[in-house]
Amino acid sequence: MSEILRKLSEQGVSIWLDDISRERLRTGNLQDLIRDRHVVGVTSNPTIFASALSKGDAYDQQIHDLKIRGVDVEEAVRAITTYDIRWAADVLKPVYESGGRTDGRVSIEVDPRLSKDTGKTVAEARALWWLVDRPNLFIKIPATVEGLSAITQVIAEGISVNVTLIFSLERYRAVMDAWMTGLEQARAKGLELGGIESVASFFVSRVDGEIDKRLDKIGTPEASALKGKAALANARLAFAAFEEVVASDRWKALAEAGARPQRPLWASTGTKNPDYPDTLYVDQLVTSGTVNTMPEKTLEATADHGKIDGDTIRSSYEEAWNTMAALKEVGIDYDDVVGFLETDGLDKFEASWTELLATVSAELKKA
Repeated sequence: MSEILRKLSEQGVSIWLDDISRERLRTGNLQDLIRDRHVVGVTSNPTIFASALSKGDAYDQQIHDLKIRGVDVEEAVRAITTYDIRWAADVLKPVYESGGRTDGRVSIEVDPRLSKDTGKTVAEARALWWLVDRPNLFIKIPATVEGLSAITQVIAEGISVNVTLIFSLERYRAVMDAWMTGLEQARAKGLELGGIESVASFFVSRVDGEIDKRLDKIGTPEASALKGKAALANARLAFAAFEEVVASDRWKALAEAGARPQRPLWASTGTKNPDYPDTLYVDQLVTSGTVNTMPEKTLEATADHGKIDGDTIRSSYEEAWNTMAALKEVGIDYDDVVGFLETDGLDKFEASWTELLATVSAELKKA
């Protein structure tokens, strides 16, 4: 049992694992992490599934059966991934039930190739919700402009959503608006708002990765002094925006009707730059009412030597604004950075999906 992770959990940060595999489920490893590492949720993505499929024999029987049935590769991918998600949801069900249905959640992503098509994204979200058929499921929908309308529609239907791929403060505010609009529509339909959950996945390390490259190109001492500061400033200001929204009359009316907050989730929290502390995006993003989804490497690093010293967000707003102003002063175009990161993120999501399809196709041929 990790004392450091216990402290993090006691600070009000929900610890989620950014990984899933049938081997992890089959061996009871996920259950061990719940017991020993305070893990209370799981996120997945196509890259994680492709990696899991390429290792060991955990999927062999199902792939063999899918091949005999003549299932095409797209249907096979959904059969394989939803099987694991259902299993993980069942493992986490006691957490879900004992924690007031807030945590104990498992996320599965819509086909990212649909991210620019509202109608298809909604249809895919409905299909996944039906296929997995677990109340502690989150459907991951990218926060594209087209995704915003899809988020509203599925929330209005009572489907819980993990809004993913958020980089900019402006888009984050639009996500919160889409979420509340969906809740208002659900309320108008007479749905129970307390059963509709959402998190907003704000990406962290990729912001430093891109801005640090641009600071290196600028090359001045002032620019170099700002390396490694942008991602934390951006995330902290996102939390400030969240606080503004939940203090609004609009949110208070929804809360009185039974709605629960859309918690900020820190995603991409593995440190990419080896010069930075490997627990940077955990230690420095601590405040109650948030989620941190970590790769296992970051989870174990935090368990071993994380520095959890109380809230590291709410007291840092002025510093964050000063950092953003300094970045602008040295020539960093924030809007260009976050626009690039969204486009690049979507490209990577689509590439991961293509990789997953190729991996399943190859496994079907071998079976």
